[in-house]
Amino acid sequence: MTESPKNILQCLIIGSGPAGLSAALYAARANLKPVVLSGMDLGGQVSKTGLVDNYPGFPDGIDGPDMVSAFQQHAERFGAEIVFDSATEVNLSERPFKVTTYSGEYLAESLVITTGAAVRELGVPGETEFTGKGVSYCATCDGHFFKDKNLVVVGGGDSALKEGIFLTRFAKSVTIVHRRDELRAGPYLEGKAKENPKIQFVWDTIVTEIFGDGTVNAVRLKNKKTGQEETKPIDGVFIFIGHIPSTDLFKDQLETDEQGYLVIDNKMHTNIPGVFAAGEVGDPHFQQVVISAGMGAAAAMEVVEFLEEEH
Repeated sequence: MTESPKNILQCLIIGSGPAGLSAALYAARANLKPVVLSGMDLGGQVSKTGLVDNYPGFPDGIDGPDMVSAFQQHAERFGAEIVFDSATEVNLSERPFKVTTYSGEYLAESLVITTGAAVRELGVPGETEFTGKGVSYCATCDGHFFKDKNLVVVGGGDSALKEGIFLTRFAKSVTIVHRRDELRAGPYLEGKAKENPKIQFVWDTIVTEIFGDGTVNAVRLKNKKTGQEETKPIDGVFIFIGHIPSTDLFKDQLETDEQGYLVIDNKMHTNIPGVFAAGEVGDPHFQQVVISAGMGAAAAMEVVEFLEEEH
């Protein structure tokens, strides 16, 4: 139920990924009665992830949706309220802060921003047309649709290699196309990928167009050094070239870096007192569930301290 503007919340959390739900848990345990605006996807990116096998305490891994459900139940157990709504406008010029949503308006003494980051697209012809028809941004979501198929993975970082390795469970072959001549991924993943017989690499190359007839059937590749182009028959394209922080809502109000991520200090403070941020919206480097969850907990602890100092 949307709060009336007359009822001022102590803590409003925008976003419901691991950072947001961890913040909700810690704020609820402190009896702040936090409200979480879930956004369009409860749980954020992890809700679309298959097996999460690097979160401490789950030696056999846990499915992303199951993790989100557990996070949600834990936060709600202590009194957090999760509202399936999205913020459309914020006014951070004065306290209480005003947040407008599709269904109403909130006033809050403190905000925790955990809006995350969206996948970065290639921006080439055919990409939008064939999204969901052979173009994907989530191997764990869609890999099982490509059994015995030949796939292209675009990217050279940890995500590209991790997802590419995962795709070899299903695919006949995985070709990793990278715009540079060396990977940005860590040495462990690089070694795992290079020793996998199903994976091959195409260096110094970009995808310039995606073709299909109902579904993807080819990509056009261009070598950046020689300019040579070729059309490669393929059954699917998985794109892992980074993320774009979801910060448009806070433009010209909160400080961002050159990539658009919110600038926060080591205690999750933004440049406006009472406004905190956690998770991938303020983390261009690590982008891990466990770190986002920790950042969310830290942000909520700072909210408690901030509110106590005022009373």
